[in-house]
This record gives sequence, C-alpha cells and structure tokens, in this order.
Amino acid sequence: MSQSFKEPAFYHPSWRAIVYWSFALIAAIATFFFVRRLTACWQLTALPGIPPSYCSAEPSNPSGLPDPYNVNLPAEPMLPEVSAPAIEIPQWDGGSRINIAFFGLRGGDAGGEDCPACTDTIILLTVDPVTKTAGMLSIPRDMWVNIPGFGYSRINTAWTIGESAKLPGGGPGLAMETVSQFIGVPVHYYVQVDFGTFVSFINMIGGIDVYVEERMVLDPAGPGQDHFVLKPGDYRHLTGKRALAYARCRDESKGCSGGDFGRAKRQQEVILAIRDKALDPAYFPELIAQAPQIYAEFSSGIHTNMSFEDALKLAMLVKDIPMESIQQGVIDSNMAIPADTTLNGIPASVLRPVPDLIRILRDEIFVPGGPVSPLAQGDVQSLMQADEAKVRIINNTYSAGLEERTARFLTAQGMQVVEYGIPTGASSRTVLITYSPKLYALRYLAELFGAGSSQIIIQTDPTSTVDIEIRLGEDWISRLPEGY
Repeated sequence: MSQSFKEPAFYHPSWRAIVYWSFALIAAIATFFFVRRLTACWQLTALPGIPPSYCSAEPSNPSGLPDPYNVNLPAEPMLPEVSAPAIEIPQWDGGSRINIAFFGLRGGDAGGEDCPACTDTIILLTVDPVTKTAGMLSIPRDMWVNIPGFGYSRINTAWTIGESAKLPGGGPGLAMETVSQFIGVPVHYYVQVDFGTFVSFINMIGGIDVYVEERMVLDPAGPGQDHFVLKPGDYRHLTGKRALAYARCRDESKGCSGGDFGRAKRQQEVILAIRDKALDPAYFPELIAQAPQIYAEFSSGIHTNMSFEDALKLAMLVKDIPMESIQQGVIDSNMAIPADTTLNGIPASVLRPVPDLIRILRDEIFVPGGPVSPLAQGDVQSLMQADEAKVRIINNTYSAGLEERTARFLTAQGMQVVEYGIPTGASSRTVLITYSPKLYALRYLAELFGAGSSQIIIQTDPTSTVDIEIRLGEDWISRLPEGY
C-alpha cells in the first residue's frame, strides 16, 4: 500500500517576532561592549594591568566655546599609575639671575578645606647678582590660569594636579611650569616650607619684628583658642606661631584688611623681617657657621630643588643687597577681576587676570637690568678681573712647585695671587674655598679647574686675608697649560 509523501512544515515568523529578536540582538551586542568597557576602565577597586588609552579620553567642552571660563577640569586626571621622577636640580653658576617660586601648602591644618595640597601662598622671588637687586611678586591663589596640559583652573590647584597625575616632577614641577607660563619668566627653583618648620625657624632666630599698621586680633592656636592683639603704629616682636598667624590672617573682622591681597602684603613683610633678622651682621656669621646643622635639622620640613651649596651662595649674595634694592609687588584687585565659573561642575569664584597690567608689574620687578639677563656684559675672564679677588694657592699634590706654576698662569690671566698656603693633605681633586662673594672670580675658577658643586666650599670670613683659596689636587696637573 503506497503512502503519500508530506513536506515538512516551516516556521514563518510574524513581523512582531522579527522586531522583537532584532531588538534583543542589538541589546545583547550593546551590553557586551558596555560590560567590556566597564571592566577595562574599572577604577573603584584595584585590578591588574593598565587601562586602555580610551579610558583617559578628555571630556568634551559642554559649552562648545573656547572661552576658558566654560572649561571644567576632571577631578583626578586619568593617567597610568607611574611614579613621578625626582624634579631636576639645576646648577647655578653664582652669577646668573635666578627666580625661585615659594609655595605654602595648606597641609594638615587646612581647617576643613577640601584641598590640603593646594598652594595658598605663591611668591615668586628673583635675585640678580649683576645689578645687586632682588624682588618678590605675590600671586593670588584664586588666579584663573592655564595649567599646562590640563586646561584652565585656579593657580593653587597646579601642585595637587601634578601630584595626583604623577607627572615628571610631580606637584612642584607642574606648579613651577604654571607660574612660569603665567608670569612669563623662567622659574629655576622652588621652595616649599611646612608650617611647623616655619614656626621653628623663626623661634630659632629669636623671633622677628614687623611694623603693624592696623589693630589686629590673631589666634595662633586656631579659632576659639587663645588670641592676642596687635596695636597699630609700632614694631611688634612676633614669635614663630604669632608670625604664622600674622602671615595667614585675612579675616577683615579681625582687622586683617585686604583679604587675600592684604595677606600677600603681610607675607612679604614677614619674609623681609626674617631677612633682616637672619642677615644681621651680629648674627649672620654664626648662622652661616651653623648652616650644615640647621639644614640637617630642618631638611624634613623644607622641600626644594636647590642644593645646599647654592643656598649658601644665595645667602651670601642676598646679604649684600640693600633693602632699597628689593622690589615688592602684589597682583591686586586692579590686576585681577572677580569672575564666576565652575570647577568639576561646582560653582566657583575666581580672579580673571588683566595681562597688560600684570606685565607692567612684572617688568618693574624682573627687568631692572634687562629681561632676565643671564650675566653681566663681558667675557668670563674680564668679569673675573673686575672682581679683583685676592687668591691663596695650596699645593695638595706630590708635584713639586705646582703652586708656583699655577700662580704664574693665573697672574697671566689677570688674577691676583697674593699667598701660598701650607698643604692640608694629599688630594685627588681641586677644592675652591670662598671667604667672600667674589662670584665672577669663583665662576671663572670653577670652569678652569672643572670643579663641581661638591668641590666648592663657602666659608664666610670677613677677617680672611684672601677672598678665595685654591687647594690644588692631582686632577689639575694634566689641566695646567703647557709652558707653566
């Protein structure tokens, strides 16, 4: 009996089923990419590996405008976790103009502030050995500036951004670069002093004296604690804690007029008062003699890229700069206009700079003898001769008569060799000891003998019969020109 063949029935989906499964497929694909990106860019807990580059993409400007007042910076830059290399330590020849950025961080006593690593104090110092002049410029912490690589923000956030992003040089490096770009002069060194070290140093030198122009009520131990009153019209002696309270006060209800601008002026007063006390002729020689011990004691609270030797050179130089040759300037309300913006989506008040007026103030302080000119006019040898330094030579080698041959050579170059000294012990390296700030003679000798900073010793001694002592080492024998 034959059976008829029956074709199998096929499923013919309806249009509703097609739409449903299409959306399901799209949702599955979207979920896959979302989960993959979420896993790759996960930040809430530690995961092995480095996030892909698309995780650190910068957010777009929501306003679509180039105006920096509409830019919101990310709270924490999304960069790979790497350690910031130590900031470079430049070498100062003792004759070039140098600029030093002084930063005061809020630190642990920020009083509830949400940015303990923000720099509340920013003062740019400059010293010119050629013209024997110096200057200081205070920059308001709320100044709205371009932070290189991160867009516009308050200038006091540069330090903490550099630390968080683990950039080369960290917070100091980015803060120095930001100040340099904003003011338009190079920044060679930075100094950051902890509040505790600031207080201890002032106490060590016996306090300071400042001229008080207004009645002020200060509380060095904090709000609600013991306070003291400064009466106007006379010099007042301040211990470490009181000097810190004076420098930090900006509460107009307590007599601290001018807000941040007035505080900047008082900070400069404190710096100059420290200078007057430390450089007092009756105290300065003792301070220099104890410099290594002082440096060791306070090194944990002083952070800088300036070497100990350069700091001593600077101290000797500043000692001979009279007060009337120190220019002071504060970027005040005439050069900074209050403005409103947003930071990380939060409304913020900032100061918008007036560049033309700031440039005028900058030039008054930093360009008295030319725009940051590195050295005086003339070649190195001519400048050495103009110094008229008196030199003593000591032969610390086994080469007989080396001191006399060296003296003939130096005399031919125009240097005054007036003494020979008793050998102090055989040495492989030449050492230069300076007893007075004959900076160009020292620079000439350092280049001639190839002496690094470790071979230059500063020993201030006003009673010395010479300005510089040369202790010849074995390294000089091959460097002495033929014929001498």
